[in-house]
Amino acid sequence: MLLHFIFVIKDKDLGLRDAEFEYIKKMAKFFKSWIKTKFSIDIEIQCDEMITKPRIILQRLDTHSLLKDHVERGEDIYHFYLCHFRPLWTDCTCEGYHAENFGMIRWEKPKEEMDELFLAEKNCTAVSHEIAHELLRQSGYKRYVEDVHEVWQKHLFGGIEFEQYGEDFEITSEKPSFLTMNTDLFTKKS
Repeated sequence: MLLHFIFVIKDKDLGLRDAEFEYIKKMAKFFKSWIKTKFSIDIEIQCDEMITKPRIILQRLDTHSLLKDHVERGEDIYHFYLCHFRPLWTDCTCEGYHAENFGMIRWEKPKEEMDELFLAEKNCTAVSHEIAHELLRQSGYKRYVEDVHEVWQKHLFGGIEFEQYGEDFEITSEKPSFLTMNTDLFTKKS
């Protein structure tokens, strides 16, 4: 399986968000390791950028545009879009959307140029949320939506901490480079 991360940025930001794209490339390698450890699936990864130009309101870039792009790139590839906008419709509180071999989140830009902890807390956690939906769906896990949302709520409001990983992709109690959902909370139910 190929997991293709696509950083969707405005044309005016081209060259200004290179540090974030470098983090995305490291994050993609991290998720390759995380997926192998947590879901026993060996994947290939790819990363690139999708540059968007301003559009009129009736042609606004949204989920349907990305789904069309996904189909054109190949529906057998798991495309994950990291976007500068929220999906118009989602049932995920992490401002994401998932479908078969498709994921997207609103990628939040840090206030400081390279705030890795911010990227881990705001973006990496949401990526883990949407990936968990899709990989559980692929495995035949029946409650792949409900259980992921239940665990997400426990992380946000129930005092359950996100799992913290260092640069070496190992669990750490130090300042993390990557944060994810605790998949043990729903994989034990299967």
